[in-house]
Amino acid sequence: MSDRRRCVSSPCEGVLSRPVPGSAAASARLPLVEEAFRTLPERYLGATPGFDATYQVRLGDIGHTWEVRCTTHGARVRKGATKRRPDVVIGTDSATWLRLRAGELSGIEAFGERSLYARGNLDLAVGFEGMFRLPDDRPPLLRIHEVQTKGARISTLTMGEGPDVLLLHGLGGAKSSFFDTAAGLSTEYRVHALDLPGFGSSCKPATGGYNARYFADRVVDVMDTLGIGRAHLVGNSMGGRVAIEMGLRHPNRVRGLALLCPAVAFVKREYHPIVRLLRPELGFLPHRFTRGMVESTFWSLFCDPDAIDPSMADIVVEEFQRIYGTAGARFAFLAAARNIYLDKPYGRGGFYPRLSELSAPSLFVWGTHDNLIPAGFKHHVEKWLPRAEQMVLENCGHVPQVERPEQVIGLLERFFSRVDALGDDETARSRTSTAARRAA
Repeated sequence: MSDRRRCVSSPCEGVLSRPVPGSAAASARLPLVEEAFRTLPERYLGATPGFDATYQVRLGDIGHTWEVRCTTHGARVRKGATKRRPDVVIGTDSATWLRLRAGELSGIEAFGERSLYARGNLDLAVGFEGMFRLPDDRPPLLRIHEVQTKGARISTLTMGEGPDVLLLHGLGGAKSSFFDTAAGLSTEYRVHALDLPGFGSSCKPATGGYNARYFADRVVDVMDTLGIGRAHLVGNSMGGRVAIEMGLRHPNRVRGLALLCPAVAFVKREYHPIVRLLRPELGFLPHRFTRGMVESTFWSLFCDPDAIDPSMADIVVEEFQRIYGTAGARFAFLAAARNIYLDKPYGRGGFYPRLSELSAPSLFVWGTHDNLIPAGFKHHVEKWLPRAEQMVLENCGHVPQVERPEQVIGLLERFFSRVDALGDDETARSRTSTAARRAA
């Protein structure tokens, strides 16, 4: 096992923030840092009723800690750590903190640069900067907010300006799996990374259908609430299946579909009778996965473990265990997993005959070392949707946006540019072609 994987059980905070006690440059920044903290309350944008979170911000290079408590009524800042247990610990250096407060980079970008770490509720950590205006009354670079629709409460990360892009995570995941993607695309697009209902920080209704149709309808609800007419969709694994369903059920809301190792229907389903008998209601009974089981599953998603930062692995494992500790999350996970496996491949209403009706421009990305959705499924897609663009990434596993973030961002940017250049005329021709095939 490599040293990087061996770090997973510990925060590896020394890698993320290297204190330099006594540094003259750091000491010179202390007055600026103190001013940035002092002005936080007057920049506070407020919070939803009942919100109450305590943040502990540690600046390792100058050896100081600040406590920031945010509630519905305001924000309070204290220098030093109190006895109050923080909901989130954020660690960085003074230079990075000043850049964050000036709006020169986002917290997600700082995390991507490994100049910042966080412990505790990840949504609270990422959403911290979105709670404060930037200098000159500029809005924050990103926001994590709850989109209240008619059907659900959806936790959403929004950042950037431009055409809209929606990012949809996989089974057991959350919007955090798309943080790098969101940051990379936000220079040209307005990006919305969603926690699908039942996952992450979104609501987890006991009556949720937790199948592709249910999720697709909830995504449309989010678009309606945010005033998004059409958008590019990016989906990984289960999120890819949801994006396909969006293209089939709501084609007028979709510009392009980028599908990263999408959960297409399994052709061979040897355990179909057993899985059909298993009931997701068992999720309401208390149970848990051990940390070792979650870590093992996490690492199995990738071809090259050394390409994954161990601090990210640590955060993902902690987040999964925290969220899966609730009955609603367990039910949603088991129901969604069951529905993915039971998705009928052929026959009336089967996945592949329906796939042939997909009119939106589509890019399928597969990984040669994906053990969950092998790249061989590209042949089924090619048979039923020959006009789709397909690409296989060598030495890549099931979550390419995490294992190959820069490459995936480049693929997405080029694909979206081509789709946007083609415009609505090409989409209309594709739909006409689809209608002709149906008539034939």
